[in-house]
Amino acid sequence: MKTAASPPAPLEELEALIGHSFSNREFLQRALTHKSLPNETQPPPGPPAHNEPFEFLGDAILGYLASDFLFRLCPGAPEGRLSRLKNHLVSSAHLHQAAARLGLGGFLHLGKGEELSGGRRKPTLLANSLEALIAAIYLDAGMEAARRFVEQHILAPAPLDEIEAASTPINAKSALLELAHARKLPPPKYSLVLESGPQHAKTFTVEARLADGTSAQGAGSTLKQASQEAARRVLEKLLSELPDHPAPGAESGGVHP
Repeated sequence: MKTAASPPAPLEELEALIGHSFSNREFLQRALTHKSLPNETQPPPGPPAHNEPFEFLGDAILGYLASDFLFRLCPGAPEGRLSRLKNHLVSSAHLHQAAARLGLGGFLHLGKGEELSGGRRKPTLLANSLEALIAAIYLDAGMEAARRFVEQHILAPAPLDEIEAASTPINAKSALLELAHARKLPPPKYSLVLESGPQHAKTFTVEARLADGTSAQGAGSTLKQASQEAARRVLEKLLSELPDHPAPGAESGGVHP
């Protein structure tokens, strides 16, 4: 049975949690407003009053700050290792964990439909809102304020060895097969959708599809890479739809670009 929507918590409580008092509260309000709310209350056309543009900016800021953090934390580390660690730190799974620690879902402004469908607990929605919050802090007080927040609440809480373990890639095809078996579905089907490029630099696009209709496409320089990417994208879809049921074999941060 669906329960009535509850109002978001006061902004002052979030400011205390993140250690930043906004000079311009409109930035914080915008970062916490999901597009479902303006869609219900603001007739188009009109300028966006939701946090999607902030997500775009916050994603770029987080990428830069994560790169700088790892460059200083692991001097002389190979580029491949740094990229793998960064991919974990900016992944939706890792951002969801950080947002949950802050209780960010309780501060979001959602439309009625999104509220009643459990939007405050959806991993992707929470991860995106955290990126929007990074942008709001940056717009309000600059890069160093954003850096303090990101390092304290997103980058630094986990020791390096835990980041290393979480960033180890999983075998997405094996995880998807296990998930299909757990749901009493036939094995996933993989089909070649497109083969492009010259003979020496081919790009393959493969579709992975479950019997329940869930599907996604992935590209790679080999059929194996493309199939793994397609499987990973199906897993990511399922993770975002079912927040309380992670895909088998997928540790935090393992299933994300």
